[in-house]
Amino acid sequence: MVGDKELEAALNLVRAGAAGPIAGVFGPASITWRIDREAIIFLGAGRALLLQLAHPWVAAAIAEHSRTLADPIGRFHRTFDIVFAMVFGSLDRALLSARQLHRRHTMIVGHMPEAIGPFAADSRYCANDVPALRWVHATLVETALMAHDLVLPPLSAEERERYWIESRAYGALFGLTPDDLPADWSGFTAYTEAMTQSNILTVSAAAREVAAQILGGARPWLRPPRWYRALTASMLPERLRAGFGLALDERDTRAADNALTWIRRVYPRLPDRLRYVGPYQEAQARLNGRTEPDWMTRCLNRAWIGRPQMDERGRG
Repeated sequence: MVGDKELEAALNLVRAGAAGPIAGVFGPASITWRIDREAIIFLGAGRALLLQLAHPWVAAAIAEHSRTLADPIGRFHRTFDIVFAMVFGSLDRALLSARQLHRRHTMIVGHMPEAIGPFAADSRYCANDVPALRWVHATLVETALMAHDLVLPPLSAEERERYWIESRAYGALFGLTPDDLPADWSGFTAYTEAMTQSNILTVSAAAREVAAQILGGARPWLRPPRWYRALTASMLPERLRAGFGLALDERDTRAADNALTWIRRVYPRLPDRLRYVGPYQEAQARLNGRTEPDWMTRCLNRAWIGRPQMDERGRG
């Protein structure tokens, strides 16, 4: 379990290794900024969510405690608000976001409604459990890089090692210690492979219901396009794809391939102002001494995090 004491100890390590009070945890020279600034990481959002749902504890917690289905846009904004504040926020804002997430997780406790995988019926789950946090962290780290490499030149072996070292600092914002995480990239890939093959990841009825609602469109006007649903399914391990009941026919595969072909042709040519997410642009403005993002960044922030300025909650 990650308690308040454990979280603060982890945050002290983050503070000690941070790029600076203004640059935040990672800073502009980091691989993390280079990857997470790309709007294209949204290609992996569905995959990351489904991988998290494949953990029965996470599925039960979302089914019982989350407003994902009632407020899908709000859920999107809250998730990216936390992630981007940790990555692109000032150091104080990143640490504040980490504490807010921990407090929210503290309230997410319950009991399994049924036996699923290795988890017995009525066994207790908690969102601040280390193994659950480690898996959620892994889905975000792995999927961001996978989405990046789908469209842009892939990272070199050396860059992947740097990315994982930085990701360990990201994990510390969840309260995870160095001992909780693999030491290097090969250890990380071994961990994710072992998880996808283990019965710890078992798609429950609750997970299938949430996934069907999201991929089918929690609102008629929010239904993801066919190519995005197909791409999401294709990015999942086959066993989990089958568990969610996501079949891929020839038409699905063609739709995803055609979309990727078009995205790979157009996306790298976009101007930076459209290509990079609003919180990254706000961070760059902050580094240049501007306390208020300009109108375009504020508009982009509304799309990504639901409000015009990332650091406004960190003031005072």
